[in-house]
Amino acid sequence: MRDLDRKLAAITDGRYTPDDFVIADAKDADMSRGVVAAGPVDDAGDADCGPGLHRTRGAYLDAMRALLAQGELDILLTSASNGEVLAGEGLLGERVTLAVRANDTTDIWNSRGSGYTGEPSRPFRTVDLEAVRPFCDLVLYSVTFNNDRDHDLAALAEYGAFRREAAAVGMRHFLEVFNPNAPVDLAPGQVGAFVNDSIVRTLAGVTRAERPVFLKMVYNGGNALAELVEHDPSLVVGILGGSAGTTRDTFELLERTQRHGGRVALFGRRIQRAESQLDLVAHMRPVLRGELTPADAVRSYHETLAKADVAPARPLAADLEVTDPVLRGE
Repeated sequence: MRDLDRKLAAITDGRYTPDDFVIADAKDADMSRGVVAAGPVDDAGDADCGPGLHRTRGAYLDAMRALLAQGELDILLTSASNGEVLAGEGLLGERVTLAVRANDTTDIWNSRGSGYTGEPSRPFRTVDLEAVRPFCDLVLYSVTFNNDRDHDLAALAEYGAFRREAAAVGMRHFLEVFNPNAPVDLAPGQVGAFVNDSIVRTLAGVTRAERPVFLKMVYNGGNALAELVEHDPSLVVGILGGSAGTTRDTFELLERTQRHGGRVALFGRRIQRAESQLDLVAHMRPVLRGELTPADAVRSYHETLAKADVAPARPLAADLEVTDPVLRGE
């Protein structure tokens, strides 16, 4: 049994401890952002175009290899093409579970200069599950509800087709539910409740064999998260990282997620854009265990950077600021 399965069993059985919290690195941004997925080199902007301005696919894979070797992650989420490479190198064992993004809906199409993300999400899948199954048995499927009947209905129909196909090939999945990207008649203060209701309604008609092993969603505040967790303890709820923000934002999000009942965190840009990905991840478990407060973890992280002679992206005082609007509002 893999570490991930042991942890999920402990969570659903009511035996949770902070060491059971599932930490995942979402390195699937090549299915969203293309060339710039691995991040800019030095001070190059995301919109810049030209050789040498952005890290390459090789560098992206090297970062994944380093995190796999470190052994702090529970899940590494990748594109199918990169997951195939890593699995072929024999780098995966019981410690880290490989997951592959199964669909790439239009609301994650974020090519430079594009405007797809502002249009209502439409379902789409590049991945062939039968082609992925030989090296991976866990995939991510994402949906986005916009309070738009026709678009939301299409998303649900495609999710149903995916579930049947995944079951047929012996594939497990976790479900990512984004906040509305082009909401119709939905006030900002209603988003958390709308997403929670949409999740419960979506899964109410799904039997155990096809249910997701856990959820990935936006942190819409502690009350919204706690409501969903309390409603159905059998449903393991996790949060996504969103924008990079400050290092304090990252550790605060981690601590508050656990405090309000979340048991999984999938960080993409928060890890990818860190000055030291390995050191950032190494500070996460101490925060979860209560050995470091989020602020103390930021200070410790900066001390680690200084010892390694790595320049921080921002001064310590600025990196100690909570800048995420949801976190600041609590």
